[in-house]
Amino acid sequence: MTEHRTGTREDWLAARTELLEREKELTRESDELARQRRELPWVRIDKKYRFDTNEGPKTLKDLFDGRSQLLVYHLMFGPDDEAACPGCSFYVDHIDGSIVHLNNHDVTFVCASRAPLDKINAYKRRMGWQFPWVSSFGSDFNVDFGLFTEEQKRTGRGFNFGTPRRAGIGIAPADPNGQELMALSAFALEDGAVYHTYSAFDRGTDALLGTWQLLDRAPKGRFKAESEAAAAGDWPRRHDEYGDARTAAGITSS
Repeated sequence: MTEHRTGTREDWLAARTELLEREKELTRESDELARQRRELPWVRIDKKYRFDTNEGPKTLKDLFDGRSQLLVYHLMFGPDDEAACPGCSFYVDHIDGSIVHLNNHDVTFVCASRAPLDKINAYKRRMGWQFPWVSSFGSDFNVDFGLFTEEQKRTGRGFNFGTPRRAGIGIAPADPNGQELMALSAFALEDGAVYHTYSAFDRGTDALLGTWQLLDRAPKGRFKAESEAAAAGDWPRRHDEYGDARTAAGITSS
């Protein structure tokens, strides 16, 4: 017998109709937030950044690849890491199918990590990914787009625009001591100049993950907290590290 609240179809319809109003409100709020993101001031970037790519060294301007908008996912993969972060790997599993649609909306998407290019290419082959992925090894790019003042860099208070730093988590997207944290940064190219337009860290990128959105609509939802998920062995893994899902769930063939 389920421990969840049950009811009649009429009970469900009444509750679902009430919830629909909240969902519509959230949709309207999301549309307004999107408009406000577009209204943020642009910051011109004059500093030169160098990226190692499979086509040779490139500048930040080169990464636009002929388009006027650029999205950079700061993928947690440091110079000394043997593999990229499982959570970041989970995130970018969603990307390949989006690339053609983004490109046809004048948007280029790339991942950037501080790991050397040879490590990136090996891990990319292992995962079977096709999206562009560049190395910012030896560059200040990841630290600079943590958006820190000099004081924040020194004291470690720069995480998520000055909001409290979670225990054990590095500064986004990389702190001066080499710790890693995921982030998404947006840039515009206009009249030959590159501008930084937006960045988001941590749960700020949550809505971009299709799997989370699907799980939020499943009967039991996603896990309640990262610590609970880790204890239950339910935190996202690299896609080649899952066991047989049906066996793990105790499902057998009839």
